[in-house]
Amino acid sequence: MFRSARPYVLEAGIDDPVICYQGAVVADPTTGEFLRHVPIPLPDALDVIDTVTEAGFHLNCYVDDLLYVAEVTPEARRYADFQHLEIHAVGPLNEWLRKPPTKLVAVGDEHALDELEAELKPLYAGRLFVSKSLPYFLEFAHPDVSKGAGLQFVADLLGFDPAHTAACGDGENDRELLDWAGFPVAVANAHEEILRRAKLVVPSVEDEGVAVLLETYLDSLS
Repeated sequence: MFRSARPYVLEAGIDDPVICYQGAVVADPTTGEFLRHVPIPLPDALDVIDTVTEAGFHLNCYVDDLLYVAEVTPEARRYADFQHLEIHAVGPLNEWLRKPPTKLVAVGDEHALDELEAELKPLYAGRLFVSKSLPYFLEFAHPDVSKGAGLQFVADLLGFDPAHTAACGDGENDRELLDWAGFPVAVANAHEEILRRAKLVVPSVEDEGVAVLLETYLDSLS
């Protein structure tokens, strides 16, 4: 979510566009303006809500950069506490939702979500982007959405290209990001698909691998 990323971006003094929501949103951290917003079509979103809730999973719904749930559950708290977010409980989401959401996230057991992902990817092929971000988060977005598409938007805006771009990832939802960048990097504890795509593997998230990557690059310039 932009509201969860923005405080860190401002603290770091960064004023370049920020890619959020798997690439569904590109925002200006200074003004808060959404430069790109590609939400899920409402009929598809309502279909996902029915399918996921009927399968017994908790679902997060994101509208206007706010987090909405049917009720506050342990799964909702797990996500919101992880992101330091306020939760808005609105009752059944399929009755409440009246505008296209930016994304939907199913929260649950890792292996149960693997099975749900395998079932729903073919069902929504061409209609939705479906991917895990963390093992216990299965995310749904517009089919034109990915981190790679978000990065392409920023590249067009700022005037750079894949050949001059390094991208570092760890999760399934970083596939398109690494495929777009000319120099794909993975942290050591990344998903196996990400490790296969990488030209360089840096230390794990716990060992601050991305910081090592940036510091090494900056040292090479001095």
